[in-house]
Amino acid sequence: MKALFKNVVRLRGSEVLPYGTSEGPIMTQAITIFYGSTTGNTEKCARMIHERLGVPSTLKDIVDAELEDFTTPDIIIIGASTWNIGDLQDDWDNFLPRMEGLDLTGKKIAMFGLGDAEFYPDNFLDALGLIWDVVKELGAPELVGVWPTEDYEFTESVGLYDGDHFLGLGLDEDNEPERHEQRIDAWLTKVRAELGLPAAGQDAAE
Repeated sequence: MKALFKNVVRLRGSEVLPYGTSEGPIMTQAITIFYGSTTGNTEKCARMIHERLGVPSTLKDIVDAELEDFTTPDIIIIGASTWNIGDLQDDWDNFLPRMEGLDLTGKKIAMFGLGDAEFYPDNFLDALGLIWDVVKELGAPELVGVWPTEDYEFTESVGLYDGDHFLGLGLDEDNEPERHEQRIDAWLTKVRAELGLPAAGQDAAE
């Protein structure tokens, strides 16, 4: 736990207390959620993840991000939607080439994507694969939170981790928005377990 949260301190009034002190809430900037959103749907889902994660995190629109924003957190959550016939959302499409040469060695990466499985079943969640193909070469960061495909009806995707899993959580705003909360909560339970983070509602010091 402590290895993940290198920047963790406890704040009491104006004092900064070392990690492990028994007073004050834990404050950390070790997790950042980066999202790109054109219509607001991916932003909405990113905010749901931010609120339900159960530990402090930073929310960052990729259109406002700088490369150095990726060097600070130990854990990076990436959210993107698939547009048209397997295209990236515009802000990610513009930012991704800038990431060449970025060192993400030792980082943990989790991903979530939005797609339309009914009208675009041949490229459902392609954005996950397009981003991961670049990110995985930036120091071989560790991917967490791969997600089973069994609950989805689609034909093809470059967002697959293997034959039975997506590279991350899949959300379908067009056809199944009512399932977002359930899917996000289940995915975050999996992600927290893989990262050794406390369960939702549990004090990280416990």
